[in-house]
Amino acid sequence: MDYGLIGEKLPHSFSKEIHEKLGYYQYFLKELKPEELEDFILSRNYKALNVTIPYKQAVIPLLDEISPDAQAIGAVNTIVNRDGVLYGYNTDFGGMRALIERSGIVLKYKKVLILGTGGTSLTATAVCERLGAKEIRRVSRSGRGGAITYEEAYERCADADVLINTTPCGMYPNIFDCPVDLDRFQNLSGVIDAIYNPLQTRLILSARERGIEAEGGLYMLVAQAVLAAGLFLTKELDTVALTNQIYEKIYFSKRNIVLSGMPASGKSTVGKLVAKELDREFLDTDALIVAREGNIRRIFEEKGEKYFRDLESAVIREVAPLSGKVISLGGGAILRKENVDALRHNGAIFFIDRSPENLVPTDDRPLADKKEKFQRLYDKRIDTYLSTADYIIDGDCDPADVADSVINGE
Repeated sequence: MDYGLIGEKLPHSFSKEIHEKLGYYQYFLKELKPEELEDFILSRNYKALNVTIPYKQAVIPLLDEISPDAQAIGAVNTIVNRDGVLYGYNTDFGGMRALIERSGIVLKYKKVLILGTGGTSLTATAVCERLGAKEIRRVSRSGRGGAITYEEAYERCADADVLINTTPCGMYPNIFDCPVDLDRFQNLSGVIDAIYNPLQTRLILSARERGIEAEGGLYMLVAQAVLAAGLFLTKELDTVALTNQIYEKIYFSKRNIVLSGMPASGKSTVGKLVAKELDREFLDTDALIVAREGNIRRIFEEKGEKYFRDLESAVIREVAPLSGKVISLGGGAILRKENVDALRHNGAIFFIDRSPENLVPTDDRPLADKKEKFQRLYDKRIDTYLSTADYIIDGDCDPADVADSVINGE
């Protein structure tokens, strides 16, 4: 391959899409076992590489020249082969700085906790130093290498101002994991997570719930890729403009479109139209439940509503980690906060607000099989529909118009 990314596990990397949106070259993903790393690097059968977990430090002894920044940080994420001479760089520094500056989180004179001790944590430490942090403490499970343990962080650093996660805790597919309990840090004004898949980790969502400024790692990933591309090509690129442009495209292509609303509000019809227009996969949580357990009315009658809601929550936990989908929810799915939280990792919720008088009862909806039930159900749920929605869509028009409004975020 000429250009690509090496790492141990890469099945869900966004890097190929990002680099190929630049339009300069094809970009490949190459998984390597630790024992394969040295032979691959020294083969020099490539023009340029990006390096990710767990090889950002391991590649350093294999290279001929290391840039001063990469040398100071102690991690390399970009290798360029120039006439057989291997040069190592660190574009993660510029990427993380761009992410922090974009977030508006101020590090000057602040106490910062960095979770993790790998290559990205070294980069984060260097960025924090450059941006004037007053105190920087790295945290690991073992506490080795100058780090403190998580328990020590709770006991001695509860006054931390900013927290930066560089561990894989919370990364796809384990999106419901969180590296720390934020309630143990009462002084936090900012949280940064280097993870970009999911778009919002449990850590980021937890911070925002508490009113703390927080930002996930996708912008960093895009920014470092654009910087790396400039090194690959020995070309001056408009880094900020390209980063913003590609970030927007990647973010919206990966974000799930989640449709909520009353039974019979047209979620499935609209969802299929949106999925067709955007060339995405359409998922209907009620249909997934039917495929698994049969008729929904029968489930209600034989096993009760709680059984159905538990089944619905299980299905939502399965689809929530996916990205780039159109997902139609059952009418009551948003009644459980755990469902909404799960869907927010990778999705925006669009409430299809169709007036009760325009809803048509059907026998397969046990809570809305009569006209008079619709108004009572609507009145009971409307506040929850509105409070959980990122977008409120007028559902009292043609489905094609509703689909257009969803696509345009109106």
